[in-house]
Amino acid sequence: MRDEILSRGVTRRAVLGGMAGVAALSIAGRVAAAGGEAPALAQLAKDGKLPPLAERLPKKPMVVTPLEKVGTYGGTLRRGLRGSSDHNGILRMVGNQSLVRWNLEFTQVVPNLAERWEINDDASQFTFHLIEGVRWSDGHPFTADDIVFAIEDCVKNSELYSSTPAQLSVAGKAVNVEKIDDFTVKFTFAAANALYLENLATPLGQHPTLFPKHYCSQFLPKYNPNIAEDVTKAGAGSWTDLFRARCGDIEIPSRWGNPAKPTLDPWVVKEPYSGGATRVVMTRNPYFWQVDTQGNQLPYVDEINFSISQDVESLMLNVISGKIDIQERHISVLSNKPTLSQNMDKGDYRLLSLVPSASQQCQIYFNMTHKDPALRKMFVDKSFRQALSLGINRLELIDIVYFGQSEGYQAGPRPEHPWYHDKLARQFTEYDPDKAGAMLDQAGYDKKDGNGFRLRPDGQKVFFTVDVIPTLYPDLVDALELVKAHWAQIGIDMKVNTIERALYYTRGDDNAHDAAVWPGPGGLDPMLDPRDFFAFHPQGSRYAIPWSLWYTSNGARGEEPPESQKTRMKLFDGARSTADLDKRGAIMKQIFDIAADEFETVGLCLAVGGFGIIRNNLRNVPEKQPDSWSWPNPGPALPQQFSFTS
Repeated sequence: MRDEILSRGVTRRAVLGGMAGVAALSIAGRVAAAGGEAPALAQLAKDGKLPPLAERLPKKPMVVTPLEKVGTYGGTLRRGLRGSSDHNGILRMVGNQSLVRWNLEFTQVVPNLAERWEINDDASQFTFHLIEGVRWSDGHPFTADDIVFAIEDCVKNSELYSSTPAQLSVAGKAVNVEKIDDFTVKFTFAAANALYLENLATPLGQHPTLFPKHYCSQFLPKYNPNIAEDVTKAGAGSWTDLFRARCGDIEIPSRWGNPAKPTLDPWVVKEPYSGGATRVVMTRNPYFWQVDTQGNQLPYVDEINFSISQDVESLMLNVISGKIDIQERHISVLSNKPTLSQNMDKGDYRLLSLVPSASQQCQIYFNMTHKDPALRKMFVDKSFRQALSLGINRLELIDIVYFGQSEGYQAGPRPEHPWYHDKLARQFTEYDPDKAGAMLDQAGYDKKDGNGFRLRPDGQKVFFTVDVIPTLYPDLVDALELVKAHWAQIGIDMKVNTIERALYYTRGDDNAHDAAVWPGPGGLDPMLDPRDFFAFHPQGSRYAIPWSLWYTSNGARGEEPPESQKTRMKLFDGARSTADLDKRGAIMKQIFDIAADEFETVGLCLAVGGFGIIRNNLRNVPEKQPDSWSWPNPGPALPQQFSFTS
């Protein structure tokens, strides 16, 4: 049965060599006779305050194979959040209960609440078969009605959502979701959507399982004629405000702010994430629908305690003093690694290794659609960009900023990915200031001022700013200061423009930046975020945001891009409409070829691996994990099978 189910998944070649496999899934024909439950739940069942275990589990619950061994019940797992808006820190740990999910290696979409599925020939229709007998955390059955309600009544409601989320829309039209029977649903898209399973496995694919109909329908006018009275009684501004407060959404704090909302997660909210809270506490879900190989209901751990620190320093102190059981979020900064390594015995923890899904540690985006014609002309000149790339001493930068733990890199899938493209990744990464200077001379920047800085043909000094967010990426500030010094040696004057995140986005949205930096995505998931291969992302493709607006609006907004870009846009539309992985890879190779020839962005070095800590008595935790928003670590490692030893 397991092979039959997994054969329906989307597979890629393993790209994380050496990573331990974890938590194989299957749908058990029956719960093992020796299966048990947490002592506290057993007592509640004995006292008649909870149905017996057999009535709380599906007839064929999903079976999880623990990483090391079958665990023991009990304990509180401690993890840290930062401030009042770190809600995704909870999502990454707890909220991964979608229809499908990624395996540990980030190479395969595997069953989750959908035990199997079928896809039609052109990948426009997806039929999901749900595990029968799953229950929400309040004991109410989870059925196809919940999924239809979540999409048709909630996500497609124009008062709740200004537009249908991208994962659920193709060719400008929202998906249609219909119930086939109580445990079968069909998703029909207006055109091919071959990437839907992969998108469904990411956090942004969680809408189908987010809104229980029996609970959330009371906050919709369609189902509640007295909604206006309820809004007034609750002190909310509108029914949409009340819905958000009670039912949340994927990425907002209120998702974790209402203990009354039923969920499908391993743990449910006990002490909510609300203003002024110093911690968030979640306790086990008595109706959780997974078991281990001996039939024991998961999760093993009784509670999760998320302590809230106001700064990274406080979080680091908690880690070092042994008050945290697993943490990588917020502490995975290279400057922290020596401190964490030196305090392993004191904190009684071991180190966790993170494999980045990103391609590039720091990508420089010159604004090729700049409002200033002179700067636009300069940035559009490919030889200018190539010369500046040759003028960067990457070996020095990597040694000083990244402790020698990287290599020169431009863009594209990582070396271990099957779609690795050598030219796209390696060209113009050598340090050759003489050649860079000659190229700049030939490009028309051969005259210099009294300080040795080059002049533009109009007589103005070559000068531009590079936007960076210091609070988010302090290492990029350090890297850019070195780049500034390198470029000064070839006669280019640049300012490192440190700004807050809100202003960074505002400048990008207004097309008001000269250049900007960001970690370059697409290392392990090039199809999910191809922003560096063509102008795909309306905020992220910062070398030509107006071109990306043209693409995402079907020509209604933005600025028409050159033919090279339009060719790649058309190719990508074909790639994401192609279910055959080999054919899809061949199309992406064409995109990479063109992107390499155009050389639109300048990269510094391959994304550096991150790290974290795991308490020594916390077991069944893979010590090497992907690090990605699409693979929301550590959730796909299945924290429900983490277990404490005595």
